[in-house]
Amino acid sequence: MASEGLEGEHPSVTLFRQYLRIRTVQPEPDYGTNPRLSSLLLNSHTDVVPVFKEHWSHDPFEAFKDAEGYIYARGTQDMKCVSIQYLEAVRRLKAEGHHFPRTIHMTFVPDEEVGGHQGMELFVQRPEFQALRAGFALDEGLANPADAFTVFYSERSPWWVRVTSIGKPGHSSRFIEDTAAEKLHKVVSSILAFREKERQRLQSNPHLKEGAVTSVNLTKLEGGVACNVVPATMSASFDFRVAPDVDLKAFEEQLQGWCQAAGEGVTFEFIQKWTESRVTSTNDSDPWWAAFSGVFKDMNLTLEPEIFPAATDSRYLRAVGVPALGFSPMNCTPVLLHDHDERLHEAVFLRGVDIYTRLLPALASVPALPSES
Repeated sequence: MASEGLEGEHPSVTLFRQYLRIRTVQPEPDYGTNPRLSSLLLNSHTDVVPVFKEHWSHDPFEAFKDAEGYIYARGTQDMKCVSIQYLEAVRRLKAEGHHFPRTIHMTFVPDEEVGGHQGMELFVQRPEFQALRAGFALDEGLANPADAFTVFYSERSPWWVRVTSIGKPGHSSRFIEDTAAEKLHKVVSSILAFREKERQRLQSNPHLKEGAVTSVNLTKLEGGVACNVVPATMSASFDFRVAPDVDLKAFEEQLQGWCQAAGEGVTFEFIQKWTESRVTSTNDSDPWWAAFSGVFKDMNLTLEPEIFPAATDSRYLRAVGVPALGFSPMNCTPVLLHDHDERLHEAVFLRGVDIYTRLLPALASVPALPSES
């Protein structure tokens, strides 16, 4: 049922299901009529996260479509749907003979799911990227279970922190003072108290979304060699997602303060530390936002601007001065990225093609900006 196109199936859906079974694609850019203007960049990543087949209703790499029109596969939401929607929208516009002032480039990059360090982070420093002359970018977003469409204008900064505590070892039958565990417990308690404070702040304000507060989770505990030996060293790892409005210097000082308050021999190190948080304008006076949001007004669709709660390749684009919006046209759809039975309804996918077919002409026709005069 998942091999070639099904009888009566829309060709765009067939292409989407075929792409879900491959790893890479080689696109062709659609060149604009005014080479002096910066380009529109449509970015997507080709890699996906691992699966646990035993928890799936269908083979996660078969792109199975059930009788109701749901397509099951790893990458249906994150984010091979968007890759094909880009291509189908551009193909439709080219077939209709449209030309726009700005060049449209499509990039299909690897490594996003493990941080993008060998993908977009390196690519934005390459002369090939500079040659694209990107002025604005679209990248991935998230599904919205309600009728609205979510668009992300910024992201929280990932800070992965390992706290290490050194204390006195000994036989575990004794009341040993100044143990590594006691001191580590103090830091863990301080961080989890901060976590609860941010959680309460989110829950008490209906206008706040998850991306607007700082989250943290304890993700690893390490230490010890035997049940009857008090360890000399223990460590705890935390995944902080720092909101864009946080003073990063002050926040790092807070981390240092929690460790110092726990006692001597407690230190922390960064496994990952992103400090280049940027915000893309959602002001109606901004030409890019006006073009983007105007399409949704014209189509009578609701937009919900938010801060992305995790991290995408958009952060690398924004860091080099390219404003970017994270957007995946999936409304009335449960958020299933990285989950078992990740799926997308073909009607939602096809509507997304229609939306991009309207979005791309608007963005590729943004008049010359003052910096481009």
